[in-house]
Formats: sequence, structure tokens, C-alpha cells
Amino acid sequence: MKKNFLISTGGSGGHVIPAMILYQHLSKETNVIISTDKRGLRYLDKDNLPVEVINTPKLNNIVMLPINLFITLFLTIKSFFLLKQKKIEKTFSTGGYMSVPLILAAKFLMIDIYLIEPNQVLGRSNRYFLKSCKKIFCYSDEIKNFPNMHKDKIVKINPLVRENTYNAEKNFEDKKKFIILVIGGSQGASFFDKDLKNSIINISKKKTIKIIHQTSEKNISSLKDFYSDNNIENIIFSYKKNLVDIIKEADLCITRAGASTLAELSVLNIPFIAVPLPTSKDNHQLENANYYKKKDCCWIIEQSGFKEKIEGTLNYIIEEKKDYQKKKNNLKKLNYQNTWINVNQKILKSLNEN
Repeated sequence: MKKNFLISTGGSGGHVIPAMILYQHLSKETNVIISTDKRGLRYLDKDNLPVEVINTPKLNNIVMLPINLFITLFLTIKSFFLLKQKKIEKTFSTGGYMSVPLILAAKFLMIDIYLIEPNQVLGRSNRYFLKSCKKIFCYSDEIKNFPNMHKDKIVKINPLVRENTYNAEKNFEDKKKFIILVIGGSQGASFFDKDLKNSIINISKKKTIKIIHQTSEKNISSLKDFYSDNNIENIIFSYKKNLVDIIKEADLCITRAGASTLAELSVLNIPFIAVPLPTSKDNHQLENANYYKKKDCCWIIEQSGFKEKIEGTLNYIIEEKKDYQKKKNNLKKLNYQNTWINVNQKILKSLNEN
């Protein structure tokens, strides 16, 4: 008989995407339920997945704090009965306040708790439950803000990327055309729209390029018209379920520094310019980017200097091919023996040890 597991997630793609990938790893051998808040539903195929909605409120609004605490208590009780009804034996959390009711209920029921930390900085929710968890899956054993007394709980795994990413075959490289991919992350990055396009025009006068640009739904039409009017081949989109089909076309990516995006670029062997979100909690996006920078796999431009630096950086990358190729080679070395099966076996082995 298969065991029953539950994965708690929600919020942005940075939380939900690793949860979906973990679901793929676990669902072949176990029965897995995914719990999410309403925001996380946009990333889930709720018609074909066992999804439960636990819509946890934020607790950072002082005025609403008493009401939100009461709602969180109610959701913890709801989670308690959900875990008992579904006979859940292990719970997993990808972090964030969204998971608090379920993990509190699991703790009360003495159900095994496992945490997933995709970032290079320990998240606050994961830190709170670190003492109660069996193991925490991390992409590095040098996570910032990680208490030394709990480092024995770290299970280092290769980054969680979708199975089809490993199987993606990169399109044949077009020597005459340089393809630049722009990814703003699950929240979009409006400053890319306004601070990048003029530099792209200038670059296109020296080199034939194609631009693939993620933007908000409302900006698709205007951005597409801008590039088309300037005779630049383009694909403009907001959200695509199979993003890997677009990523694999790129020669270079300009991106935020979410852990999932950087992991997929890394596996696909695509060098990138990381522009960390300056408001990310505990500056975790900068630390995510620095992980790859230290391995000489990427370039970093801070948002405050992006407009002034991006054109020169792009010119350098296109003209200084040795540095670009070195970063591609370093990404290849970094992902040596990084396969779906290896990650799967590491996770399952850790679960079977407890």
C-alpha cells in the first residue's frame, strides 16, 4: 500500500514550482496531496492534481493582526482534520507563511516534517520549524543564517528542476543570430520593459539578435509593437506553462535571481545576467546569484545600476566570446552527473532512512 504524503506551498512561483517538482519525484511511489493558498493556484493544474486550498493570511498587518491570527488558528484546526482524514504520514513545506497552519498541525500530530529551502538564505518560516523537522533539503550546505546546531539536518541535493528540463534538446545554435531571453520572474519586472529596450535597439545595429521577453499581460502588445517597429525578431509573453521550450532557444538570459529560474538556466547550460530583486527577503536573490557568480557561471548587475551598465555588458558578452564560452563550460561542469534520477534517488533515500 502506498504511503500518503502532503506538500504545503503557495504564494509565488518560487515556492510553488519546487513543490510541483517534488510532487513529480514522490507521486510515482506515494499518494501525494498539494496544499496551497489561492495565489499559488495559478501555477497548478488543479483539474488534474489533488489540491487542497488553505488560504493563510499574512501576519504583517498590525491592524488586521487579531483577525488574521484567529483565521490562522482556524486553518490550523482545519489542517489538523485534513491530515487525519487523509492519513498523512509525512509533510513537506517549501517555506513561506502559507505553510504555517499545516506544519503546526503536523507538529501537533507528530507527523514527520521535511523542509525544502531552494534559496541560498534560510527562509524565516523554515528557520522557525527547523527544530521540528526531520530533514531539510538544500542546494548547498553553506546556507546563510543557518544555525550550526541543526546543520546535521541538511540533505544537499541538486536544484529541483522539472523533468522535461533534463530532456530538453537545445535548438541548433544560429551563428548569425544571438538570442536574448528576458525573464522577470513570477511577479514580472516592469523596469526591464523600460530600461532595457533602448539598449537592445543599439545592440541590434551591430549584431542580428532575437529577443524573447517575459512581461506583464498589459504590456505585451506595446512591447511587441516596439520591437517589431525596430525590425527586431521577437516573442513577447506573460506566462507559459512549458517555459523550458522557450528557455532552451536562448544564447543568453537576463533574469531576476529566483532559485528555480537560475537552476533551469544552469541545467540548460545558458549563461545569464542576474539582476537580483533588491526587495527580496534577506536579500536572498543576491545570494542565489552569488552562488553561480563564485563558480564563474554568470554576470551580476544590481538593479540600481542596470540602465547604465546593461548595454556595455551585452556588448562585452557578444564581442568577448572567450568569457561567454568559459561560463558555458563552467555550467556544464557544475551539472556533471546532475540528472533527474540522481535527484530522485537522493530524496527517496533520505525519506526511507527515517
